[in-house]
Amino acid sequence: MILPLTAMLFGSLCHFGPECDPKDTYDLIYDEALHNCPNAKNPDNTNSDILRLLIEVEKEYDLPCSLRGMLLAAACYESGYNPKALGDRSFSRHNKPLAVGILQLWPWWSKSKYGYGVDRTNPEQSARAWMSHIFSKIPKVKKNCRFRNKERVWIAAWVLAIRKPKPGGRCYEKPNHLKLLRKWHRNLKQYCSVVGC
Repeated sequence: MILPLTAMLFGSLCHFGPECDPKDTYDLIYDEALHNCPNAKNPDNTNSDILRLLIEVEKEYDLPCSLRGMLLAAACYESGYNPKALGDRSFSRHNKPLAVGILQLWPWWSKSKYGYGVDRTNPEQSARAWMSHIFSKIPKVKKNCRFRNKERVWIAAWVLAIRKPKPGGRCYEKPNHLKLLRKWHRNLKQYCSVVGC
């Protein structure tokens, strides 16, 4: 009885090394996201309130520790945290941007009937819709991919939510944002092992 309880307790901790306090996880991720976003045009001018907002939205979901910071990684990758970013002109017939905002959401996200009715330039609305959309894919992933590992379920749901449907599904694919997130986590583990947190 003691062994499973110990495994359950230690398995639920989220830290970047033996010296790091699990409570500081999001503070560490915040610093990494602020200072190591390759797509931020001027990191010194990054709106820190937006990063804090994204963290608060993400905290509403019971993410596996290894995926904490996924929303920040996506926002960094897609727009460099710019809520007014415009992109994906190449998909438009008239060279108009289809992707708008911090997470580069397409027009369907703004529709009330089939989307989320969001203002794509509003970081909070975009973040809530984005996380909600990924979360809504979890039952489908569990049914189709049959993963038992929570991290794999979330990653598959993440891919399914942000890419167009594909015959056979996307169970074994990974989003591009994940590479950046894992880099941040590696940096933090290295940092914590050297100086403690």
